[in-house]
Amino acid sequence: MKQVSNMANTSNGSLATLLILFTISAAIHTGAAQFPVQSQNLIADNVSVVEGDTATISCRVKNNDDSVIQLLNPNRQTIYFKDVRPLKDARFQLVNFSDNELRVSLSNVSLSDEGRYVCQLYTDPPQEAYADITVLIPPGNPIIESHEDIVREGNETEITCTSMGSKPAATIRWMKGDKELQGKSKVEATYDRMFTVTSWLRFTVTREDDGVPVVCIVDHPAVKDFQAQKYLEVQYKPEVTIKVEFPQGLIREGENLELTCQAKGKPQPHQVNWVRVDDDVPSHAVITGSDLFIENLNKSYNGTYRCVASNSVGETYADYILYVRDALTTTPKPTTTTTTISATTSPPDIIQDSQAGPEAQRLDHAVIGGVVAVVVFAMLCLLIVLGRYFARHKGTYFTHEAKGADDAADADTAIINAEGGHNNSDEKKEYYI
Repeated sequence: MKQVSNMANTSNGSLATLLILFTISAAIHTGAAQFPVQSQNLIADNVSVVEGDTATISCRVKNNDDSVIQLLNPNRQTIYFKDVRPLKDARFQLVNFSDNELRVSLSNVSLSDEGRYVCQLYTDPPQEAYADITVLIPPGNPIIESHEDIVREGNETEITCTSMGSKPAATIRWMKGDKELQGKSKVEATYDRMFTVTSWLRFTVTREDDGVPVVCIVDHPAVKDFQAQKYLEVQYKPEVTIKVEFPQGLIREGENLELTCQAKGKPQPHQVNWVRVDDDVPSHAVITGSDLFIENLNKSYNGTYRCVASNSVGETYADYILYVRDALTTTPKPTTTTTTISATTSPPDIIQDSQAGPEAQRLDHAVIGGVVAVVVFAMLCLLIVLGRYFARHKGTYFTHEAKGADDAADADTAIINAEGGHNNSDEKKEYYI
């Protein structure tokens, strides 16, 4: 009975519509004979709407001359004739009606509402414009999976992301940390005009990938920031380093040596061993866990000491080369003496090491240069003192041998007139220093 009633309502509505259209058509023809008709434009826009939301259809007219506007559904059934709704679907509601626009809303849109809607303007000839409604169906939550939960360093892993039940088909992107990676995708259409998208990502893992998120990002016009992620768990061999606890700097005979082996891996190393390459570890060496202690070093202990760490992934090692130098010795203090002044220099003790490095050699050169400078300075001071001494005792010495010779006519007379003659020869002694 309900179906018969609906058919009767529809039939009555159609008859009324035809009658009104006939009357309007006759009026238009009569008016056209009396007045010129200005060009009219009918405009409608396509609409995309997410399933369950509300779509709005707008039929707009430019330069309307009181012509009638109506809206038809994809089955060519009248939804609205002017401001009257013949179709008994309460989801359609009048938003605006005027001479220039007929605007209708459709709430709770479903996939069955998708199609081409017709805006019709009764002119001579009639005009039509089309509004295509596209229903968007967002995808379900993406599903991300991997073939193995734990991956070993250097192996290849594959991760899969699936997006189901969307319209149109979604696109999938991949991110590892802050770096975008390229995957391969496949699109499958289902019976209900929806799509399932599957994407695969393959790459070789490193130890730096441990704990890094791999993100599957789903792009679709109906949703934003739709994603799923999985954190990588990577196993890798131990990383081994050797730390010298003491001594610091050069190692010499008689000192003690302590080394610590630091090993880190995933899983943590279950075994750490100390060995000496090409020889045995000294018999009195003490190995405690990851520590190696050797006391009273001598040159026979020189060599390469190796720390080996292993876990379920594999083993790695690090080497330490021991080179024992001579023990420290002290040189005697040098002394410099001259004939008149003795000068003794006392420079700091000089550490002698036949195996000393560049720093010790530079120290020796500096001390030797200082000693030489002191000796040269002392000699210069001695020369200055002697020079001043001789300068003070230098002068002119006079004798009495020629006294009275100034008045003599010749040499014989001068000798005879000399005061005292030769009788005082004992008193004419001269002393020289």
